[in-house]
Amino acid sequence: MTPGKYFVLLGIAAFGAIGDTLLARGMKSFGAVAPSQIFHLFSAVLNPYVFLGIFFLLAFMSAYLSALSWADLTYVLPATAFGYVFIALIARFLLHEHISPVRWLGIVLITAGVGFVAGGPESSSTKKTAGTESALSTAGTRR
Repeated sequence: MTPGKYFVLLGIAAFGAIGDTLLARGMKSFGAVAPSQIFHLFSAVLNPYVFLGIFFLLAFMSAYLSALSWADLTYVLPATAFGYVFIALIARFLLHEHISPVRWLGIVLITAGVGFVAGGPESSSTKKTAGTESALSTAGTRR
C-alpha cells in the first residue's frame, strides 16, 4: 500500500474523530433536544462547533469514499477504527470526559483487531472468467 493510501486512512480516522468531537461540543452547549422538537436541530447548525463538525464529517466522507474506491469495505471499515482511539483521547483531554478502564480495554481490543485486519490484503482478488465476461457483455442486447 502506498503512503498516500495510508494518509487517506489516517484522514478518515482523524476527520471523523474531530468532526464527532466538535458536534458533541456544539450540541452540549446548544442543549437537549426532544424528539418532538426535531426541527429545532436546524438552528443548531448556526453553532460554530456544530458547523465545523459537519465540515470535518464531510471531509471524512470524502476520504472514506476515496478509500472505498481502491479497497474492500472489509478492509477500510476496520482500518478506520483508529478513530476510536482519537475520539477517546480527544474526549479525555479536551472535553474532560471520564473514560472507565473497561472502555480503555475495549479501545485496546479494537486497536488489536485493526492490526490483524490491516495486516491482510487491501483488496480481494476477484477474477472474471471468460464465460462471465461474455454473459455480462451480451446481457441486455437484442438478437
